[in-house]
Amino acid sequence: MIVRRTAAVLAATVVIGTALVPAAVADGSSPSPTASPAIPSGLFGSTDPTYDGVWRQSLALLAQHTVGERPASKAVDWLAGQQCANGAFAAYRADAAAACDTKTMVDTNSTAAAVQALAALGGHDGGTRKAVGWLESVQNKDGGWGYTAGGPSDANSTSVVVGALAAAGGKPGDVKSKEGGSPYDALVKLSVPCDGKGADAGGFAYQPDKHGALAANADATAAAVLGSLGKGLVTTAGKPLPHGYTCEKAATPTPGQAANNGAFQLARLLHDTPYLKSAMPGAKDRPDYGNTADAVVALAAQGGIAETKKPLAWLEKNSGPWATASGPAAYAQLILAAHATGTDPRAFGGTDLVERLGATGPAVQASAGAEKKDQKDQKDDNKGVNVWWIIGVGLVGGIGIGFLISGRSKKQQP
Repeated sequence: MIVRRTAAVLAATVVIGTALVPAAVADGSSPSPTASPAIPSGLFGSTDPTYDGVWRQSLALLAQHTVGERPASKAVDWLAGQQCANGAFAAYRADAAAACDTKTMVDTNSTAAAVQALAALGGHDGGTRKAVGWLESVQNKDGGWGYTAGGPSDANSTSVVVGALAAAGGKPGDVKSKEGGSPYDALVKLSVPCDGKGADAGGFAYQPDKHGALAANADATAAAVLGSLGKGLVTTAGKPLPHGYTCEKAATPTPGQAANNGAFQLARLLHDTPYLKSAMPGAKDRPDYGNTADAVVALAAQGGIAETKKPLAWLEKNSGPWATASGPAAYAQLILAAHATGTDPRAFGGTDLVERLGATGPAVQASAGAEKKDQKDQKDDNKGVNVWWIIGVGLVGGIGIGFLISGRSKKQQP
């Protein structure tokens, strides 16, 4: 799971930090810049939402819901309003009132993220069913999904769609192409065999290279571990592994074996340094905060709580400036990492991530804790009223009680 700032049509992609961007942008040949659109009042974040509006909104709403907040109605409405009539979502539609057409660049990642958020919030069953229907309609022969409909399957897109299918109440393994391929089949094919080939063993490739070879990518591996487990962006810790991770050799691993092997590779990468590094070819050796947070979620989901301690502590100490610069999706990633490990996101290295996330968007309606307190206070108030009413009745003595009884008796008489 990565923070996407992705153009909707991707001929080729490279990973930069936590952002998946078009190759044209990476090599400096991006189109001429256009004026940043006005930020809708219901949208999280203050940066141009053209390439990540739905993605960052979905993560922000998921994170708020996960910690017991009730997101602002206009924030939820904004996300739901981005959906096209065919069920799909684009990265951002400035004019959601206009009908989607062939020029509307819908994608699987925005659609799957929106499904996970709206399913968690509830009350959007019709919309999520249509979105899942669209996702199933663009499934590739191998059982996976690419970023765009018909694009080659990749580990990240397939995994976020698996999360959407599960969030909507379905069984991802039962969703198969006409040729019989399931999402798990597609992910297993992207799993690098455990045959001793260096640091790549056990990891997942984003896609095969032009020769069909698989090179592990840490970002794809973190996403595919969750996908292979049938889990979405929000997860809790799995059962601790009794003997730690191993890279299990198998001609065709099961999804569970592939997930374990992927976690093995992540744990190995995090053994010497408590963070993952930028995956962009030629990039400086710099920390990748978002990928590290995603790896923490993946390791926790697979049962590797012990392996999450060092990277989580590193994030608590170092991720503040990155999250401030990156915005709502970054805060959401950290909250989801905290949630997966049972860490308090309101005291994350001295930072209240929930408050910081809330400051990037419309104010929440209320938190679950606040609602429970209000209900308790109301009950206490009612008890107080009842006590003082009884005391008052006692003070007025028999006259008052007799009046009440007399009045009631008269009303009951024919």
